[in-house]
Amino acid sequence: MNRVARLDHAHVWHPFTQMRDWLQRDPIVIVSGKGAVLRDTAGREYLDANSSIWTNLHGHRHPKIDEAIRRQLDRISHSSALGLANEPASLLAAKLIESANRTVPAAGRSGAFSGKRKSRATGALSKVFFSDDGSTAMEVAIKLAHEFARRERGVKRPKFLSLQNAYHGDTLGAASVGHIELFHKSWEGLRFASDVVMAPYCYRCPFNRAKPERADAREYRRCRWECVGKVEEKFASQSRTRQPYAAMVVEPLMQGAAGMIPQPRGWLARVEGIVRGHGAQLIADEVMTGFGRAGEPAIAAEMVPASGEPRGGHKAGAAGCLAVQHEGVRPDFVAVAKGLTGGYLPMAATLTTQEVFDAFLGGYEEFKTFFHGHSYTGNQLGAAAALASLELLESRASQEARRTLENVLREELKSLWALPQVGDIRQVGLMAGVELVRDWRTRAPFDLRERAGMRVTDAMAKRGVLTRPIGNVLVLMPPYCTTPAQARRMVAALRNSVEETFL
Repeated sequence: MNRVARLDHAHVWHPFTQMRDWLQRDPIVIVSGKGAVLRDTAGREYLDANSSIWTNLHGHRHPKIDEAIRRQLDRISHSSALGLANEPASLLAAKLIESANRTVPAAGRSGAFSGKRKSRATGALSKVFFSDDGSTAMEVAIKLAHEFARRERGVKRPKFLSLQNAYHGDTLGAASVGHIELFHKSWEGLRFASDVVMAPYCYRCPFNRAKPERADAREYRRCRWECVGKVEEKFASQSRTRQPYAAMVVEPLMQGAAGMIPQPRGWLARVEGIVRGHGAQLIADEVMTGFGRAGEPAIAAEMVPASGEPRGGHKAGAAGCLAVQHEGVRPDFVAVAKGLTGGYLPMAATLTTQEVFDAFLGGYEEFKTFFHGHSYTGNQLGAAAALASLELLESRASQEARRTLENVLREELKSLWALPQVGDIRQVGLMAGVELVRDWRTRAPFDLRERAGMRVTDAMAKRGVLTRPIGNVLVLMPPYCTTPAQARRMVAALRNSVEETFL
């Protein structure tokens, strides 16, 4: 064991890691990276198949982001956002709002909820509150929605609704709308109460009458949108208490830590209709799904500014940064982090509307200020990296590379259907989850104590491919610079590792 590994064992406490197991193994110590490749202290190379826990969009040491940070270092690395403004953060806020408000043509919508119509329109996103990571971005959204419900809707005890097995971060507010027992049960006495509703988990949905097939369960499901009906039931029941929900919290298109659970096309738009129909707000947790991860939506050749009126002049085909844009959904709050800086620096942002912002305006003596902040809010280095990342995302070369990579992954993943331990393959854009089961014909799961997913990813590491499982679900989320050959190698390593582990 080298010196760095010994120091790690002596002093470092790793997140989401059973440290007794960790201390019994020689860790991989990463010392450098380039593109989609990481290198360790022994000189071994690995493909970064989960983008360094879903953060690194464009690859390691991208020259454009490196140069943007160097230029900013020559000016200033950080100054406080309390009472001061700075150029990179201001430019970034404007760019995020521009990108987030690009609209999907009406024909591109997946279908709105056919029941209660929207009774509360939502304005364009116009304000940005910067913070440090996904948890803090969600914390900001939850606090703002809570106080907005009290001030503007007269709700005395605001309550939130989120999905089964939801994960939205580890700060106490974010954890309060999480519903993964392993992560959240220990902090039950510290969390505020929130309600849970079934997630649209087609593969294991009790209302899906379809027998298992060798395809994504969303493609052959047989149901009557009971999952949407459950959301309507929850809102109706809570409304009868005269303390309606303040907001519903959703990871759009795919729930990450829940086990890469994708939503069937149209679910999000239908749920938005229910939320609006009950006068509540919608919080979109785009920490994982934002910045192109969900693929390329068909963006209209217009942008909706803060005034809410469309205007022309935006180039057709420009990239939208959010998963909600795939279904024409406009949330009241959007939390972004992870890929915001391209995986370079910890930075996050919460986007919201003028209506929410106005609820916190008042005289100094009224104390309507949003009393919340972070030391590194609007950090110049992070903002410079994020601006460079957004510029890359909107380049034609990046958009074409992402489309190519998405298609290559889709074709290569088909080879996994030959494995009896592969129950479901779920892909949304450049996010993919492969659920391992004892037998695909019965969907019988492995017991978590068997460490099925971890055993496979350990075998993948020996083949030079790094990723991290979510229980029995294997995750592939490569950087956008990943070549077709590298993507094929990632899937081949996964396939060969499953065969080695179970056959």
